Amino acid sequence: MFRLTIVYDNKASKDFTGSWGFAAFIETNFETLLFDTGWDGQLLLENMKKLNIDSSGIRRLIVSHQHWDHIGGLPEILQANPGIKVYVPASFSENLKKEIRKRATLIEIRESVEISPGIRSTGELGDKIKEQALVLNTGNGCYVLTGCAHPGLAAILDSASRYGEIKGLLGGLHDSEEFERLKEMDLIAAGHCTAHREKIKELFPEKFVEIEVGLCLDLE
Repeated sequence: MFRLTIVYDNKASKDFTGSWGFAAFIETNFETLLFDTGWDGQLLLENMKKLNIDSSGIRRLIVSHQHWDHIGGLPEILQANPGIKVYVPASFSENLKKEIRKRATLIEIRESVEISPGIRSTGELGDKIKEQALVLNTGNGCYVLTGCAHPGLAAILDSASRYGEIKGLLGGLHDSEEFERLKEMDLIAAGHCTAHREKIKELFPEKFVEIEVGLCLDLE
């Protein structure tokens, strides 16, 4: 089982603050991980503090792609976690990779690779905008976590499906209209940059979950 908590998103539930960007905190039986950092690092830390999440205990940071609204909180997370392992697409700016190496252990992602038990990167996908997503394998099926899904759902889900049946999709889905790919899923949690969330909600009302800061999901 994985517990996934949204710690940064455009929308926020009561007592939290929303802001453009995305970040998700992942708890496993082995360790805690962070996927993306939003753009405002102080706000990210404030939201995590309200959720009783110890930012200094995060062991791995996975960054989906190099857009400002996903990497803005990097300095605060790196400062809070000396020696943290940071996984970025290999196409990241050489200057940014150099700065990360000064403060953390940098792992460049090209191909699909296991990051933590049950958690795997799809590898670097896409043409114009390179991006990685995560595949969370519960043993009963897989959930896919995206930052913005710039490479398109087909590319992401085709890569992820090599590792098991896809039970759910979570994160930003950008302007994807590949609704057919969602039909067989048990969970569709859309947020951040999802342009067609109302359409997705209309098509799949029983499966749809609105992402907002404070949302916590147990994935089994």
